[in-house]
Amino acid sequence: MTAFERLREEVCEANRSLVGHGLVTLTWGNVSGISPDRDRIVIKPSGVEYEALTPDLMVVVDLDGRVVEGRLRPSTDTATHVALYRAFREIGGVTHTHSPYATMFAQARQEIPCLGTTHADHFAGPVPVARPLTAAEVEADYEGWSGRVIIERFAALDPAATPGVLLAGHAPFSWGPSPSASLRNAIALEAIARMAHGTLALGAPVPLEPFILAKHHERKHGDRAYYGQSRTR
Repeated sequence: MTAFERLREEVCEANRSLVGHGLVTLTWGNVSGISPDRDRIVIKPSGVEYEALTPDLMVVVDLDGRVVEGRLRPSTDTATHVALYRAFREIGGVTHTHSPYATMFAQARQEIPCLGTTHADHFAGPVPVARPLTAAEVEADYEGWSGRVIIERFAALDPAATPGVLLAGHAPFSWGPSPSASLRNAIALEAIARMAHGTLALGAPVPLEPFILAKHHERKHGDRAYYGQSRTR
């Protein structure tokens, strides 16, 4: 099996897994992955039920969003995925969902504050919100501008340390070094959104102390990380 065939399988499986993880309703979500040479993107076909997905149904587009393989139309969010791959060269997978709690924060146009160590394990600070699109941007290129406002929001943020964002009035996008990693970050994003929602409902939330936030994130993702098992064994 070639690396690209494995990518097709991984993207297909990640899309199918969205249902089991409670991240989608109907067909409200998609996962993509980019080839090692970064010239082709594999993405879910638009509107196809997750249980019907097979690797051969995945659609392949180029870095201009043009279909190069596949008989079905790609996800309507393809232009957003393309924009993220172009801007964030370190990512290898993108997941978009309408998971309930993360989408609540997106609809409220509020970032998800870092209130505890569970959040800090995955995001090095609040989950940011990208600004709303203007009427002109929606008219000109809705999906393309959705990607551009995410990129704009990350002008001073590290997408590796903050692997997700909320689109105002819309829903979350997350990413990672592979399609599977982007899915894991989407799962984490929904979990911390749910915890934050409950914590905020209790009133007077206290942000996590910055030194604890830094410790938890660095022990898992830093240069001297010690979470998990050594990869050299």
